Amino acid sequence: MKLENTDSCWKGITKSLGLVFGDIGTSPIYTLTVVFALTRPTPDNVLGILSLVVWTLTILVSVEYSWLAMSLGRKGEGGTIVLKEILTRLMKPGRQMAFVGFLSFLGVSLLLGDGVITPAISILSAVEGMHLIPGMGSLHQGTVIAIAALIAVLLFVFQSKGTDRVAATFGPIMILWFLTLSLSGIVSIAGHPGVLKAISPHYAISFMLENGLSGFFILSEIILCATGGEALYADMGHLGRQPIRRAWYFVFVALVLNYLGQGAFIVTHPEAKSILFSMVKWQAPYLYVPFLLLTIAATIIASQAMISGVFSIVYQGITTRIMPLLRVKYTSTHLKSQIYIGSVNWLMMIAVLFIMVLFRKSDNLAAAYGLAVTGTMSITGIMMIMIFSRTTKRWKVPFAVLVTAADIIFLLACLNKLHLGGYWSLVIASIPLLTILIWTKGQRALYRALRPLDLETFLLSYAQIYETGNNIPGTGIFFTKEIAVVPPYIVHCIFRSSIIYERNVFISIVRIDEPFGMKTKLIRDIGPGLDGLEVRAGYLEIVELEKLLRKAGIEEKVIFYGVEDISSRNPFWKIFSTIKKQTPNFVQFYNLPSSKLQGVVTRVEM
Repeated sequence: MKLENTDSCWKGITKSLGLVFGDIGTSPIYTLTVVFALTRPTPDNVLGILSLVVWTLTILVSVEYSWLAMSLGRKGEGGTIVLKEILTRLMKPGRQMAFVGFLSFLGVSLLLGDGVITPAISILSAVEGMHLIPGMGSLHQGTVIAIAALIAVLLFVFQSKGTDRVAATFGPIMILWFLTLSLSGIVSIAGHPGVLKAISPHYAISFMLENGLSGFFILSEIILCATGGEALYADMGHLGRQPIRRAWYFVFVALVLNYLGQGAFIVTHPEAKSILFSMVKWQAPYLYVPFLLLTIAATIIASQAMISGVFSIVYQGITTRIMPLLRVKYTSTHLKSQIYIGSVNWLMMIAVLFIMVLFRKSDNLAAAYGLAVTGTMSITGIMMIMIFSRTTKRWKVPFAVLVTAADIIFLLACLNKLHLGGYWSLVIASIPLLTILIWTKGQRALYRALRPLDLETFLLSYAQIYETGNNIPGTGIFFTKEIAVVPPYIVHCIFRSSIIYERNVFISIVRIDEPFGMKTKLIRDIGPGLDGLEVRAGYLEIVELEKLLRKAGIEEKVIFYGVEDISSRNPFWKIFSTIKKQTPNFVQFYNLPSSKLQGVVTRVEM
């Protein structure tokens, strides 16, 4: 039994390395290269910067995410939306609740923005390592961009196939990657062991005090070492808290060893440009090409993990009704995280290619990177303070305040990047944010404009029509938001068009604020020939509606649903109407047979 548990533990850790740590694990490729492009690599500066890197990883990843955030979850799930759902239960409706809602929308949007920049910088920085292959030093940057773009296109094209089959290989490749980082770091440290002093926070503090404002702005590049740290919490539901935490111990040691090794190398080779690649080439020139191929493989895995993460965030957004419905394809029979959303995939691909062409070099892209990441971390910190202060974990509030203060300091430092292209991360994040705000406000306004009937009033007229006996043989299904409230399209069908079946069933699908769990309740004899079926499902549950109907003994002949034709002079509602027309109806989201579907149009003035 103990052997089985150990085997399961190792499998969980291996999967975590492949699916969670790709982004933060590939940051050594570019972090110190970018930092030392702005700072002279003097021995004091090297110790100060290495100390800042070590303590940034400790405070922003180990403390904020591995310890604090991962102690907050709903049935094992994590992420910004989960924090919002926790706070929803702890707070009363009002301005504070509206503020929490906006914070969560902003956090989700920033994460989606980060999902575009991460594949671009990871793949581009890895391919740039080709410059150090003998004979390729003069390789044109346009060729490098073309190779990186081709890798990105292939990555997005294969998304629709699902990564279930190849996911098993991700972990072992990332284990090899982290072992390689550790080994190269140890070899370099052995030649200059003085860099080990950087583990002391004294050197980080001294660097900040001596360099003043310029030292403060260096933080905007130091943050690159912690990008991807938020994945520990966001992916918690896929793999579990313990495997991710255990894997992080290994990753943390590997990263620290490699950063210290790069520091040792730059002290003795101050002219080096791509520090990691130069260090490996200097240590083992014959192994450089295999290392470059391993680097490209690691960045592809990191990008794949980020894309899958974006799909999961969008799926959460759809099921919690903060985002429009999109077509979702399930690419795995047993991994809930393995989904594919075509429209998101192709939009991301276009955005990644645009970012690669726009910035051209990973150095330029790194100069614009960090705003979205620090913004997400700050929002997580603020929401954690609000949760801890309202629960029995109040003793964690001082720690949450300290890490949030650190997040905000990094965020303020990153504001210096706005004019260097940092605004692009905000431009990208603004698209999902505006979509969420328009969609959520539009849905509420539409519901008010539809003026639904209460069930009691509806039943008075319904019973009279049903008792005439002119009913259509079979079963008709009608979708409604909640069974006690009857939408106008049902009134139009039954009262005006006299479409009434021998058996009529109102179906309501309610998404609860838990990630998983599903309950169905068949309510018989609401009225003559009228039943109700209420499905209550977690916001991460995949609802197979046809199976649930058969289980409840419902064999439908036709499925009715409402389609709103929105008319408005308000530009805000016109955008909402356009979004609604471009997205599939929710019955298509649940993959119901198209031959049975009947859409009923209701004209609505907004």
